[in-house]
Amino acid sequence: MTQGRVVLPLPFVVWRWTDQTHNAAVQARTALGCALDQLGCVGEAASDVVWAVSELVANAVEHAVGPYEMRLRPCEEQGIVCEVEDGDPRIPPLPNYSKGNPISPLEENRGGGSDALWAVLSEHGRGLRIVHYLTHGHWGFQGWESGKVAWVRLPDPDQR
Repeated sequence: MTQGRVVLPLPFVVWRWTDQTHNAAVQARTALGCALDQLGCVGEAASDVVWAVSELVANAVEHAVGPYEMRLRPCEEQGIVCEVEDGDPRIPPLPNYSKGNPISPLEENRGGGSDALWAVLSEHGRGLRIVHYLTHGHWGFQGWESGKVAWVRLPDPDQR
């Protein structure tokens, strides 16, 4: 990230899409990367947040109803929050996440034969672990009757 604090006067929408949008995660990475670049947020922390948000976008498209919206807003803890909103109020169960590698097999899938191998190779089930790993635990959900927001926080450059 650049030196100094980024100032966002108001929350603003980065991108909107529907469940009919092709390659939503790819388009989200592009839109968010451009927005962060225009704000002067570059470097490893910004790149990690872009990848984490693309996981949240993929989850929203797969598990929730649209329309969807991605936006940036200032954070009280002197950073920027990226939010992904969808139309499903259900918040997924959140296990305790370890600090280990998010793509390594879970303990219950080690040495367990072909079923465990398929669980390790599955494209599903690791998205939120990846989000947790990339954001150093600075993420979460907020829900209400008609939907929810999944959010990640970019750290302030002075705190890195």
